[in-house]
Amino acid sequence: METRQWVLDSRPTGEPTADNFRLETTELGDPDRGEVLIRTLYQSVDPYMRGRMRDAESYADPWQVGDPMRAGVVAEVVESRHPEFEQGDVVQGESLYWAEHAVVDGDDLRGVNPDLAPVSTALGVLGMPGVTGYWGLLDVGNPSPGDTVVVSAAAGAVGSVVGQVARIGGCEVVGIAGADEKTAWLTEELGFDAAINYKTEDVAARLGELTDGIDVYYDNVGGPVTDAVWDHLNVRCRVVVCGQIAQYNATEVPTGPRKLAKLIETRGRVEGVLVRDYGPEQWGEALRQLGAWIHEGKLDYRENVVDGFENAPDAFLGLFEGVNVGKQLVKVADPEYAAL
Repeated sequence: METRQWVLDSRPTGEPTADNFRLETTELGDPDRGEVLIRTLYQSVDPYMRGRMRDAESYADPWQVGDPMRAGVVAEVVESRHPEFEQGDVVQGESLYWAEHAVVDGDDLRGVNPDLAPVSTALGVLGMPGVTGYWGLLDVGNPSPGDTVVVSAAAGAVGSVVGQVARIGGCEVVGIAGADEKTAWLTEELGFDAAINYKTEDVAARLGELTDGIDVYYDNVGGPVTDAVWDHLNVRCRVVVCGQIAQYNATEVPTGPRKLAKLIETRGRVEGVLVRDYGPEQWGEALRQLGAWIHEGKLDYRENVVDGFENAPDAFLGLFEGVNVGKQLVKVADPEYAAL
């Protein structure tokens, strides 16, 4: 059968553009033993993808020009030669193709229960972003009740989970975002104690007004926002480095790291988080707890859904324009076999 897929047509210089992507038609074979033919329903776009578009000198595991783009997807099973799946099952996989159909190893898929939540959440709050936020905060950030937790990109898929998990754990939570609509969502609907619009407010000054110092900083952006946070770190603080979207489009390596003397004064700890370090049991634990909080009304989420497979590059580029509140997704198709 024929299907359409997006490939990396050229490496971006600075911020990516539509010219870096190419839509092509390819022929798929039948699935072999252990493989599954899937039809994509939803596709994720995420900031980390910008790093994978760089060359090997600046990124350890880049995508190659001419190769299909990769993403997390939610799909329905069209044909299965894997014992765990049958036609009509809804599945989720990471690092699959930006494609309308694909033949994949069934061991790379996990089942999605449509009765628990909308299947799109398997790419957001009940997927990689949710697990990243959950373990990044609880394992690396290690907050205690009463701690002050500050989250950058707080209205994004990861940051919104981090802030709510911190709030559930009895922390004081301040979110940093880039629009009044986003800060209002954080405080009025998600229960953040305060939120700062970094585009219109002085972040350092506002943190001084809102906090007595920061015990946990969950860093999704880097750059000037992180510089502003740094001066307010408390003794024995923990800084969780999850993303650096402020620097992903830089054409030169920024000077730094900066302000390290603050770590001497605070005896603070800075540690990165990478979700693939957490195994199936930890994923299961996180997803069960996040799902329970959703059903109990303690955890909320939003999805910004861009309709149409042909619009996938536009959805990705929108991440760098700050258009999304919550998880940015592409709706590729309605199911043919799955009963949703």
